[in-house]
Amino acid sequence: MNSIKQSQSNDEAQFLIRTFFKQIGLGKIIHQINFKRHTPISPFMMIKWLMTTIFARKSLYRAQSDANFTTRTARNFLNDGRTNWQKLTCLLTSQVIKALRPFIDSRRRLALIIDDSLFARPYAKKTELLARVYDHNKGVYVRGYRALTLGWSDANTFLPVNFALMSSGKAENQLGPCLKNDQRTLAGQRRNQARTKMNEAAVDLVSQAFQNGVPAQYVLFDSWYSSPKMFDLINQLGLDGVGMLKRSKKVYYRYRKRLYSVKTLYQRLQTEGRKSKEGATYQYSCVVESLSGVELKLVFVSNRHHANNYLVLATTKTSLRPNEIIQLYGRRWQIETYFKAAKQYLRFDQTQVQKYDGLCGHLAMVMMTYDLLAWQERQERDDRTIGDLFYIMGEAMPDLNITEVLVWFVKTLQEFMEDEPIIPRNLLEGTVNQFIKHLPQSVAKQFQAA
Repeated sequence: MNSIKQSQSNDEAQFLIRTFFKQIGLGKIIHQINFKRHTPISPFMMIKWLMTTIFARKSLYRAQSDANFTTRTARNFLNDGRTNWQKLTCLLTSQVIKALRPFIDSRRRLALIIDDSLFARPYAKKTELLARVYDHNKGVYVRGYRALTLGWSDANTFLPVNFALMSSGKAENQLGPCLKNDQRTLAGQRRNQARTKMNEAAVDLVSQAFQNGVPAQYVLFDSWYSSPKMFDLINQLGLDGVGMLKRSKKVYYRYRKRLYSVKTLYQRLQTEGRKSKEGATYQYSCVVESLSGVELKLVFVSNRHHANNYLVLATTKTSLRPNEIIQLYGRRWQIETYFKAAKQYLRFDQTQVQKYDGLCGHLAMVMMTYDLLAWQERQERDDRTIGDLFYIMGEAMPDLNITEVLVWFVKTLQEFMEDEPIIPRNLLEGTVNQFIKHLPQSVAKQFQAA
């Protein structure tokens, strides 16, 4: 057998990106965000090259230049303060959801998920809006930002929807310069948002997603964002919040005409002698009212890591059963898997861009690339993970042309059948056809051409 021919092209990734852009209508989306940059290079070409660079796991300085423009042009594209990256990601995700909607059961509860992750820049000095931010895992302050992220989930597929790269509103924590911008411009509004409170920015992201056609009935968040005010603001948008409450002594809820903190309410339910149903996954459940007048259903769940401890879940959808609330909140973990995949595969916090607008553009590219992988995962018939798809589209092992290997394998198998028909030919042909049917579309077309 001759050695397998090496190939330096990335045809599989290019084919999938083109198909993805065509199906979601990227050209119309770019027109909707009022793209203002006057250049013969279309933003379609620029976005495709930037996504291919992410798959190649290379920085803009080491990436292979395109025949039509240089890497400097790509950096200028990211740094353009007139591009509405937030609206772009919202509209793109909305179109992906429309493409997936026929495959989603109508009984599924669609939810938005809010969380943030550390966007570290440990060696940066002149990066715009750089700040001292708290690393919750290590318990120390580091240089960087908090990447506030809004995601969408149908319990099967997770799609990142919107983001805000948060700096700090405190002067003592601000390390990088902030360029002066007209507060009426998009660049000025983006920088103002970076220095607001995290909860206010989170509600703003939900509002933007809702206005741009992202369907959802619930908003999920952890205890960092949970407060009566947060539930109230989410409720005003026409959505129901589901979150974990802090056991704070400063926050009170009204239960049977008396005010209780979460801890004292738990003690009150214990003294009432309430018992959960046999086989239930929770201890107690009750409906309370916040001081602002919002009704909340609380569910007290045993903490499996600490036998003598408990967790408190709350929702404004009081008609939900306790087990449904627990199940719905458990879906919040999907955004954690997104952060892990984005940092491990998609260069989430690995970029040399110094300008704040460019960092936002980089995050938008990461989110759109993840949307592509999630879309492709739903298109295929196999059970590959996001990481598997990334390695197939990337350049970790670009020398082996998988299409040629598979074509050779099937042809060899067919020749063997003609010489030694050990099993019925029709049975073996059916097996081969079934094998081809479950391959990606681009590979299956190669078999048809052969």
